[in-house]
Parts: sequence; C-alpha cells; structure tokens
Amino acid sequence: MRLGKFILAGWLAAMGLHAAEVAVTGRAIDENDARIGGVDITVTNAAGQSWHVTTDPAGGFTLRLPTEGQYLFSANPNGYLPIKNLSVEIAAPAQEVHLVLNRAKEVLQRIDVNAPPESVDIEQTQSERQLSGIQILDIPYPSTHSLREAMTLLPGLVEDPNGGLHFDGGRENQTNYLLDGFNISDPLTGQLNSTVSVESIHSIDYLSGRYSPEYGKGSAGVLQIKTETGDDAFRYSATNFIPGLSTQTGVHVSDWTPRVNFSGPIVKGRAWFADNLDADYNINIVPGLPSNEQRTSSLQLGNLMHAQVNVTPSNILYGDFLFNYLRAQEFGLGVFNPPSTTLDQRDRSWFVALKDQIYLGNGNLLEVGFAEMLNYFRLVPQGVGTYIITPNGKQGNYFEDSAQSSRRGQLLANLFLKPHHLAGTHQFKMGIDVDRIDYSQDTSRTGYDLYGVSGNLLRSVTFEGNGDLSRPSLEASSYITDHWQARSNLFFELGVRQDWDEILRHVEWSPRAAFSYAPFGPATRISGGFAIIYDPTIIQLFTRPLDQYTLSNIYAADGTLLRGNSLTLYTISNPNLQAPQFRNFSFGVDHDFPHRIRAGLALLRKTGGDGFSYINTLSAPILAPPDIANAYHASYIEQLFNLTNARHDEYDSAQVIVHQSLTGRYEWLASYTRSRARSSQVLDPSLEQTLLLGPYNSGPLPWDAPNRFLSWGYLPTPFKNWAVTYLLDARSGFPFSIQHDTGELIGFPDMNRFPSYFNLNFGVEWRLHIRKYRFAIRGSADNLTNHQNYTEVNNTLESPQFLTFYGSEGRHFTARLRWLGKE
Repeated sequence: MRLGKFILAGWLAAMGLHAAEVAVTGRAIDENDARIGGVDITVTNAAGQSWHVTTDPAGGFTLRLPTEGQYLFSANPNGYLPIKNLSVEIAAPAQEVHLVLNRAKEVLQRIDVNAPPESVDIEQTQSERQLSGIQILDIPYPSTHSLREAMTLLPGLVEDPNGGLHFDGGRENQTNYLLDGFNISDPLTGQLNSTVSVESIHSIDYLSGRYSPEYGKGSAGVLQIKTETGDDAFRYSATNFIPGLSTQTGVHVSDWTPRVNFSGPIVKGRAWFADNLDADYNINIVPGLPSNEQRTSSLQLGNLMHAQVNVTPSNILYGDFLFNYLRAQEFGLGVFNPPSTTLDQRDRSWFVALKDQIYLGNGNLLEVGFAEMLNYFRLVPQGVGTYIITPNGKQGNYFEDSAQSSRRGQLLANLFLKPHHLAGTHQFKMGIDVDRIDYSQDTSRTGYDLYGVSGNLLRSVTFEGNGDLSRPSLEASSYITDHWQARSNLFFELGVRQDWDEILRHVEWSPRAAFSYAPFGPATRISGGFAIIYDPTIIQLFTRPLDQYTLSNIYAADGTLLRGNSLTLYTISNPNLQAPQFRNFSFGVDHDFPHRIRAGLALLRKTGGDGFSYINTLSAPILAPPDIANAYHASYIEQLFNLTNARHDEYDSAQVIVHQSLTGRYEWLASYTRSRARSSQVLDPSLEQTLLLGPYNSGPLPWDAPNRFLSWGYLPTPFKNWAVTYLLDARSGFPFSIQHDTGELIGFPDMNRFPSYFNLNFGVEWRLHIRKYRFAIRGSADNLTNHQNYTEVNNTLESPQFLTFYGSEGRHFTARLRWLGKE
C-alpha cells in the first residue's frame, strides 16, 4: 500500500512538472524582418541552468523550458551585433519570442561597437574562413579599394604576379564565386572579373574542402560575397574623394579611388536600398623602364545597388544591380613589354538579379531567383606592326585585335523544409539551378617573329583561318542535403548533388559528407568530411578548335629555312570527355581559449583526376597528309594538340589560425600554411603561346607557395580615437620555368623559384569629429622594409641577363580620407 502511494505521488509530481513546462517558439530576424538561419541562442535561468538551440534556415527555433518565469536570452551570430542577457518573461503554456539582430555596420556612431568575437560553432560542419566588411576596411592591404586584393587577407589564398586568385592551390576558375547567392564568375573563363565596392561588403565567406551540395561546381571552394542592406535610417559616407599622393619613383598624384555610399528607406518599415558607387583612376608605375615609358593609366567605374522589399511579412523580395566599366591604356606594360607592345582594353559588364523569399509556414521556406549577366570585352593593339619577341623583351605591336561577348542567365530555387525528428533532428534542403550560357567572339590575329640571343630570326608565325565564332551551353543541377543533429554535440551534413551540361552531356553525381563533434564541451569542435566535387566546364577550352590556327616558318641559326608552313592545330577527337573530378578529404580542430582567443588546425588533401588538358599527340613534326595540306595550306604538322582528360592535380595543406577579438573593433589574426600544389600538366598550351612544351609537363603549379605566414590586426593605442593597423605577408617565392631562346622549355617546368616574398604594411588611423560629422584619416607605409618582391625574371638560358629579376615596387606611402557621415 505504501509502495502504491509512493508511486502515485511520484506520478502526480511528474505530471505537475510536465504541466509546468513551457513551449517556447520564435524566430531570429534582422532589422528589416529578414529571417536569419544558423543563429546560436542560449537561454539561462536564475539558477544558472542553460539551454541551447540554433535557428533553422527560416530563422525559427523551438525549445522547451521546465517552468515559467524570468529567462535571459543571448545570441552571438557572426556579422551581427550580439544580444546579451535579454530578459524575457516566459508564461505557460506557450510563449513566442522574436529576437531582432542588427547588422554590424562600419558607420556606427562609436568606435567601440563592433561585431561579436568569433567563437566555435559546433553545428558548423563546413570548413569556413570569413572576412567581415569592417575587417576589409581596417587592414592596410595593397590597393585598399580592390576587393580582389582584400581577399588576400584570407589564409590559404595566394595572388600570383598577374593578379590571379588561387584558393587552396586551385586555379582561379576552380572557385565558385557568388554574389548574394548568384554566380558572378565570367561565363567564358570562369574567373572573377566583376568588381564590387569594398564598402558594400557585409562579409566574404570562403568554404573549402567540404561544403554543402547546395553549392555548385568548384574544387577549390566557394566564395560568397554578401552585401549590405539599407535600413530605416539614411546613411552616407565617402572615401578618398581627394586624390592621393605616392612617393613611388618620386612624389606624384597616385591612384584616385573615390567611393560614395548611400543607403536608407524607400518606404520606411517596408522597403530599403543601399547604393555604392566606386571609381578607380589608376596610375601604374613599372620600375625598370625608361622614365618616359614607365607609366600607364586606367579608369574603372562600378556601381552596386542592393534593395529589399517586404511585400508581406512572409514574402521578401531582394534585388541587385551591378555595372562595371573599364578602360585601360597600354594594358600589359612591363619590364619586357614596352608601350608599343601593349593593348588598349575596354570592358563592360551588367549583372541584375531578383530573389523572392517566401515563408510557407510551419518552418518551410522557399527561395526563387533569377539573374542575368552580360559581358563585353575588347582588346585593341597599338598598331599593325610586326610583333617581335627577343630574349631581352618585346618589340613592335601585339598581334591580337579582339571583341568578345558572353552572357549567363541563371534560374535557381531552394526549398527549406521544417525540421523532422527521427533519431535526432533533421533539417532538409533541396534545390535546382539552371544556367544558359552564350559566347561569341570576333578576333583577328596577325603574327609574330621570334629572335635568338644573337639577333637571328628563329621562327616566324602567322595566324590563319577565321576567328569569328560562337558557342552556347546549357547547365542543369539539383541537390538534396540533410543537416542531422544526432546528439546535442554531434552533427552531420549528408547530401548529394547532380550536374549536367550541354558540352559534356554526362550526369555527374557528387556525394558529400561532413561531421562536427564537440566531445569536451562547446569550446572545442572536431570536424571533418569527404566530398567528390566536379570542376565547371570552361567554354574557353572548347572554342580553341573553332578559332584560328598557326603556320610557322622555322629557321636554322645561319638563317636557312628548316621547315616552312608548319601547322599547329587544336582538335577535340574524343566525344566522351569526362568532367574533371576532385576527391577532397579534410579534418579540423577548433578551440576557444580564454581572453577571446580562438585557435584552429585544418588539414586538407585534394586529389584531382580527368582534368582537361591539350596534349601534343606528335613526338616530332611530320609531313602534312594531303587532306591537311589542302585544308590548311600546310607542308608540315608541327604540333597537333588534342583535348584529353589527362590532367591530374594534387594539393595538400596544414594550416594553423589564431584569432583574438579585443575590446570594440580591435582584433588580430596570425596564420601559417604549409602546402604543396602539383600537377601532371603544369603549363597549358594556348593559341597565343610562344613557349614550346617538351615531353615533360609535370611539377609544382606556378602559384605553389610551400610556406606562407600571414598576420594582420587593428590595434588600440593609449590615445583616444587613434589606432594602429598592420599587415604582414611572407611566403615562399613562386616557381618559374627555364627556356631556350627558341622558345623550347628546358627540362621540367617550374623547377626554379623567385626569391622569398616579404611585405609589411603599417598604418596609423585617427578618427575625429568636425561639428556633427565624423572622419577617419589613415596614413600607411607599404612594404615598410623595402624588400625586393620581384614579379618578373629573364628565364632565357642564352641571354646575358639570364636569371635577372625585375618588378619590385619598393617602399611607398599612401593616405586615405574617409567621411563617415553624421554622428
């Protein structure tokens, strides 16, 4: 009987406790009511007990609290101002809580207000590196108006001497570039040619190694550019509206990079806009040329308009319009390329995008978007004289006159489903992406003459055939992914992606799996994953057989003609080429230390196969068969390049990153990357190339940098409103090849290296008030140690200047003036 009473009393107590439970639902939104997914929320009661929950992609969350009463809510999302200990009265039987998160904006009123310190997110299964818009504005990287240059602040990224961006050892066209969710890579080359104002950036997120199947092709990773949105307050600012001075090769007017930013409401509480206009009048100095030939100029204009309209509380419409214009005189000017050999470049592009985000209720969210991108590219030589190549430089006029246009139309749809519960919590997401690409060109090439060290003519090349061509393509993709919380400290990301394009006509399947585990509490995360990722099909590779071809006359050292009318031809004979495939393995450990220090170790291995490469199928020149001789007016076939899947790439890296957030906006970062990037086909033959490839083409890639140390920071001083900022970038020198004066490669490619690179930039910034307006003035010294960071080398064995290095900018000083609007 006593046992029965005891059981009854326990049951009644349990029922009482259960009855006292409160179901709390809510959502996280920004100041414009846009839903924010992936926000970590902590709820604490007076006894110190805490509960954790993360918002779903629709910004929603649900949790159960044991009793009604007073609770403290905290949220600490990257890119937004934190909510700390927000007191909320929870009442039975249910409660709804809305958390409004304000974006961290550089134009805030006080210098000590910034985004929250970065912390370990145990739900994050992807390998991610991020730059905030504030960091981009604070750090003195070279050419601080350039978003491309700002990206070099990301560990794992190197920039080659030609300005190419290489993420985790990949080629530039192996990265998937997104602007507010849409592809903005060049439809022809797959590279990032669009320019976006640095002051329009909310954040740059780089995903590497393992990432969700929702992101498209790109073995090097995904770069997401997220832009700022206006709010109900009118904001305006301007930067560098006064031309600056440079001390490089004497004091002179330097680059002028004015930027004007304006944002605010279209209809308060309903619609907002942010407009960012930027210009770049660039004076390029090339040390090593005569003083009257070492300067060239370019003008670049850009405007990005981003808008948001809340059609209804559950239907939000986003829009982007980006326009770019470039006119560059004497493009390509260099130590070995005097003004007559350069090109005038003209470039225009338009990008427009619309995205409709519809909340369907019950945690379901649908996104539908469309984007259109148009590019026009023009190259004009300085004249029609013969282009002459010598071991000591170029002469005459460049041989190419070209007009190119490309277009991409993109349609995408993403569906976020409400969480489902089975052996944990599952968050499903699925979507489609359809792209239509068109490319056309009208190119005319003349030819060039190649001379040896002694001044004798070695080769005379002419271009024949028609350079007027077009090539379309259609791409279609779909994916499904499951973000699975198996336990409170164990998460998985499982999914698969399907890709198809009109050129290869194969359906490719890309399975991806990743995990995140916090075995010792929320301060430590162990993560890793495996992914099969395909590279995009670059149209430019498939247009070479449709383009012009070359006929060459080859001469002996005494001037005797050895072979006349020798043909070099590009073909595609295999109708069943495969898509280039990479297998990525990654592993990482992240830990939060005291004093807001976060440290992480990341290991990455990428192995690529079936890469596209044009291979010379001839071991030696042959007499042209009658059909080839008649079709191309050729006597010999010197090189017959056929597109194959013969390329194999490898990249291995170990990376350590330490980051500390100090009070306010102050912070510092240090990273070291040990890596190796190699390929079986290092040098890619092209129609315009002058280097003759030998039997060996394997070795390190031209941007291989085995060691790189990167550190930057924005630090306080004892003086109010003063700060110091710095950038330190040190790495191994890039590799380069050796050749004969005939243009023939000697041995393996990239067996030599430039001297080590070392760059230290240091600046001082003063923020001041004049009446009701705020200003920021920064002076900085670039390459403070005056290290010789060469960009070019004489690599011709027979030249008297063999292994002479050129192109170091040396130490120089710059200034920046920013008007930050009203207090």
